[in-house]
Amino acid sequence: MIKHRFLVMLTAMLMAALAPWAMAQQAPGAGAPQQQPDQVEQLAQALGLSEEQQSDIRALVDGLGEEIESLQSEAQQLQMELSEQVGHDYDEGEIRSMASRLGELTGEMTALSALLQSRVQAVFTPEQREELDRQMAEQRQMQQQMMEQQMQQQQQQQQQQAPQQQQQAPQQQGQPPAAPDW
Repeated sequence: MIKHRFLVMLTAMLMAALAPWAMAQQAPGAGAPQQQPDQVEQLAQALGLSEEQQSDIRALVDGLGEEIESLQSEAQQLQMELSEQVGHDYDEGEIRSMASRLGELTGEMTALSALLQSRVQAVFTPEQREELDRQMAEQRQMQQQMMEQQMQQQQQQQQQQAPQQQQQAPQQQGQPPAAPDW
């Protein structure tokens, strides 16, 4: 269970760290941000990766990045075509066919991403995996704290609005219900 959670968190971190880098590397000059920081370098600084590890990770990203990008492009195009099928004169067979293909593309992208992340994880030393786990635990804790703060703020807002609504209710009790504006 702990190993599974670790892999899920590793997947999230690696996807966030490597996906933009992979896309920028695959399409130089094709609208990719010129000032984008090197995600592998950031990962190297966070985990203390050696030059060899960085090179290995870049090779892994380059190897699967183009295929993932191609699948993403096809999925986006298919999603647009599928949205065009929505209407009173729809073709159920066509919609189901497109949705099925979209599911296949999503599954393949998920598999390739998981393979990429697993291969990147294999490059790390046990100490780097421990450091990654520690950093991800800190990140989860910060996210949890932020969510709790947001919930507290929402509750406070609701509590502040409740007295205002209660004050308005007695004023409206003496009035007959308004007729709908149909």
